Amino acid sequence: MPTYRGGRHEHGQNFLTAPSTIATITRLVAATEGPIIEIGPGDGALTTPLAQLGRPVTAVEIDTRLAQHLTQRLPSHVEVITDDFLTYRLPTSAHVLVGNLPFHQTTAILRRILHSPAWTDAIVLVQWEVARRRAGVGGATMMTAQWAPWFEFTLHSRVPARAFTPRPGVDGGILTIHRREHPLLSPTRRRHFHALVHRVYTGPGRGLAQILARTTSLGSPQTAQAWLTRHGMTAAGLPKDMPVEAWVDLFKTTGSSPPAHRAQTQQVKSRRRRR
Repeated sequence: MPTYRGGRHEHGQNFLTAPSTIATITRLVAATEGPIIEIGPGDGALTTPLAQLGRPVTAVEIDTRLAQHLTQRLPSHVEVITDDFLTYRLPTSAHVLVGNLPFHQTTAILRRILHSPAWTDAIVLVQWEVARRRAGVGGATMMTAQWAPWFEFTLHSRVPARAFTPRPGVDGGILTIHRREHPLLSPTRRRHFHALVHRVYTGPGRGLAQILARTTSLGSPQTAQAWLTRHGMTAAGLPKDMPVEAWVDLFKTTGSSPPAHRAQTQQVKSRRRRR
């Protein structure tokens, strides 16, 4: 079954029509290398200038009618595939992702992108607030913090709602995600790092000193405060304020396991459940 539902367009898509925004996205893609995969090309407003870059382009469109129309209009080095990007099998060789993402599917598509191997850059148009949060403006979201050792998130520009047809209720933003050539942690440690970030973001306490003391092996607010001071942060800060370098050092310093007293409590609860 299709995963795109709702919205004023039958698949929830708001077509991009502003020439200046199309030119900006095309310029960002032109600065990358390799084959291009476009997510949800719609009526092809972005596909046509992407094709003019002279690189192989694969356009993944869920709407059969739109896909057929694109196939008739585009040059031979553009392959149009009728499929849902959330289930489309991405290549294992290097490529670039680009797309004006359906706003109601932004989180699901971003998660699919981040979990997918091989691509080097993703240039996506999403809701303005989503673009700001993913880029860490005003503080990083948990998702951004979890992926920051492997990816760089950059906010480029705001796109007014009038740049789309039908016009959405919010502005958009251009977000780029670049896969680090030299990741700050090995991919094999990703699951444990994600667990640490999740524990800190959802942990109890007022400020980082308390939160880290209760969720990591730093053990006490005093020890946590000393660690925070070394990284230029305060006890009253929040997880969203931690830069990626601090997260990586926290992981290397404490590992991914919860503090001993919390682990013992979890073991006791587990034994009680088994009785």
